[in-house]
Amino acid sequence: MKSDRLLSILLLLQTRGLVPATELAERLEVSVRTIYRDIEALAASGVPVYAERGRHGGIALLPGFRTDVTGLTADEARALFVLAAEGTHAALGLDAALGSALRKVMAALPEPHRPAAELTSRRILVDPVRWMSGPRPAVDVAELHDAVLADRRLRLSYRHSGTSEPRAYTVDPYGLVVKAGVWYLVADRDGVPRLFRADRVRRAGLLDAPVERRPGVELADLWDELRRQVEERPGGVRLRVRVRRSRLDLFLRLNAGWLTGEPRPEGEAGRAAGGEWLRAELAVDSVEHARSLLSFGPNVEVLSPPEARDVLARHAAAVVALYGAAGTP
Repeated sequence: MKSDRLLSILLLLQTRGLVPATELAERLEVSVRTIYRDIEALAASGVPVYAERGRHGGIALLPGFRTDVTGLTADEARALFVLAAEGTHAALGLDAALGSALRKVMAALPEPHRPAAELTSRRILVDPVRWMSGPRPAVDVAELHDAVLADRRLRLSYRHSGTSEPRAYTVDPYGLVVKAGVWYLVADRDGVPRLFRADRVRRAGLLDAPVERRPGVELADLWDELRRQVEERPGGVRLRVRVRRSRLDLFLRLNAGWLTGEPRPEGEAGRAAGGEWLRAELAVDSVEHARSLLSFGPNVEVLSPPEARDVLARHAAAVVALYGAAGTP
């Protein structure tokens, strides 16, 4: 407790200058006598601190004295300048505030740490947007941010995937989460946790009723539960496929979320000699998912179920008919 109090005194003196002993005692909830004993301890440790007596007196540091009271290591200082997700603060309307905060932190860093921290900010860049994800619609996350901080119920106009008309919901918000550049509102609807993509929220209005959150439930707990539900959701259909080794990397990148296990070489000869084909299994919601594999052409073959092969045959035939027709439009 005493070391914390000494650090607090040093911080106050370094930022405020001359501070009355009575004010230090009141802020730190100790007696004035204790404050003077702490000042003696600081002086004994080499801190140039002194007391001015009189009506306008107080405790102060010698002019020009500064020390590293942050306790930051060199690695911690660099870590502050690597943003977890560039663009996140801008979406919340906090971009300017972040820049200002980092400048203040830079000024407070001990001199030896500053070059490494500045170099890190110039050499490390985090882009959370996946390759070839396409442009995303503009999202007013700042409005949702203000709403979740108001601790009141929300009335959402929300469009679900695959529908054109939005639906209205009354929800109890817990907070916002950004994952891979996509913002989600985490909220209870009728006491059940739900995820709402921010880019599908058409309108969000505050209600007069206070938010009704379940006791002891925090945003991090709900997100962990909802994330596991999405990641561990069992697929209703199992597609068994064979993939050419030359296209395996791309296949894995595009289908990682549906794979039930590691692809395995096909047959004994394939396992022994690193054959051309590998077998894999995808857990998907519908046989229609097989259509996405047409982009691999002859490099991916769906082996089962037969219904999935029929889907591919129909769509492949439609493509042949389209491009095999005589003449051009």
